[in-house]
Amino acid sequence: MALREIRVDSDPVLRKKSRVVDEINDRIKILVEDMIETMYAADGVGLAAPQVGILKRICVIDIYDETGVKVLINPEIIEQKGNYLDAEGCLSIPGESGYVERPEYTKVKALNLEGEEYILEGEGLLSRAICHELDHLDGVLFTDKVVEVEEEA
Repeated sequence: MALREIRVDSDPVLRKKSRVVDEINDRIKILVEDMIETMYAADGVGLAAPQVGILKRICVIDIYDETGVKVLINPEIIEQKGNYLDAEGCLSIPGESGYVERPEYTKVKALNLEGEEYILEGEGLLSRAICHELDHLDGVLFTDKVVEVEEEA
C-alpha cells in the first residue's frame, strides 16, 4: 500500500468524467487499498479515484461509525429522498467549505472488491458523502453546488 497524491482543484483531471471499471483485477485492488490509506492519512470521510488522478468509477467512504469503510465500484444512485443543507468540504479543495443541499437519504448499487453487486443505503452524513464522491466521478466539485446562505440579523 502507498499514499497517493491528492489532486487539487486546479488539476484538470478533477473535471473529467470517469470510466466504468470493466474488470476488478490486482491493479484495481491495489488502487482501492491505496485510496483507503490516502483517505485516512488526510483525515477524509471519502475519496474518489479522480482525486488521485485515476479516471475510474471507484470511491471509498468511511464516516467513522461501526460499519467501517465502504468500497463502491461503478456506483449508481437508485433512490433519493428529502433534502437538507449542511457544510461541506473536500480534500481536493483544501481550506474551503460551503453549504451544499444534498438528499437526506440515498440508495446506491455498486460492486465490492470481489465484484459482487450490493446495495448501500445512507442517511445524513453517509448520504452526503455518497453524493459528494459520486459527483467526483462525473467531474463535479462541491464548489459547483454551494448555496449562498444569508445570515440572520
